[in-house]
Amino acid sequence: MPELPEVEVVRAGLEPAVSGARVLGVDVVDARALTRHVGDARDFAERLTGRTIRAAVRRGKFLWMPLDDADDPAASAGPEALVAHLGMSGQILLGRGRAAGRHRRIVLVVQPDWTDAAGVREEPVELEFVDQRTFGSMAIDRMVPTADGAPAGSAGLIDVEQPDAPWRWFVPGQVEHIARDPLDPAFDDERFVMLARKRSSGIKRLLLDQGLVSGIGNIYADESLWAAKLHHDRLGARLSRATLLLLLDEVRAVLRRALEDGGTSFDAQYVNVNGQSGFFSQRLAVYGQQGKPCPRCGATIVRESFMNRSSHRCPVCQPAPRVRRA
Repeated sequence: MPELPEVEVVRAGLEPAVSGARVLGVDVVDARALTRHVGDARDFAERLTGRTIRAAVRRGKFLWMPLDDADDPAASAGPEALVAHLGMSGQILLGRGRAAGRHRRIVLVVQPDWTDAAGVREEPVELEFVDQRTFGSMAIDRMVPTADGAPAGSAGLIDVEQPDAPWRWFVPGQVEHIARDPLDPAFDDERFVMLARKRSSGIKRLLLDQGLVSGIGNIYADESLWAAKLHHDRLGARLSRATLLLLLDEVRAVLRRALEDGGTSFDAQYVNVNGQSGFFSQRLAVYGQQGKPCPRCGATIVRESFMNRSSHRCPVCQPAPRVRRA
């Protein structure tokens, strides 16, 4: 499943093309991609056609594009946004005249707010939602004010160019329950520490809890825990404030390195908006590295069963917690 770095790479690639762009047409090729939309394919297309997209915003693994009524939230029942979740294998691709693939689900034709060096307006481009496993989705959703009064999510250069844009303080209702992610300037480290220390769950379970901290999946949880020398079953309630803050530092460092590399691609299911793969997989220390030597101590990396998936660790750097005897 695409995690924070992969979704952020997609968001950053979309931003220059969709910010200020007008939706000229919508083709819902497969209505299964509208599972989160309240309404049918016709409703989706009619409500989106003719609208102007203001930006591309992300929180955790969710991506949304505020629509034109977000300029004046008080003018309607609430501003709307086009929300996208990539699910297990979703992709959002940009291009002109791209051959239709078998997994194409939704196509938007948009007119970018660009002009070339001669002042000629750019030609329309297609924004394709492609999804092999059909777990991803798009929807038009009402937005609500952020609970903490801070900007809703990461919006790249738009934060600088439109610092007071009204849509910045609104989040789609479908995303409201998702916690902020560690790269969000409004993420509260002390709140994370407080909540984690109240839980008797293992620390990896806490990192994967999107209601506590968002954007971290199996890959980056394993990499961050290795960097912090923590076993995945260490209980949050037994970790010190200093240890949890160190873990957050390592999480951020791992996520930023992955962003620099364009995300992690193991196959063709994750690509950026231009169809290119990320290459952070070449820098993974433990995830998928079972049987190989630990980059830090040389011990053999192991893979263990964890919540119907796998967990990877160094048995020397990340020893299992001691079992407390009664």
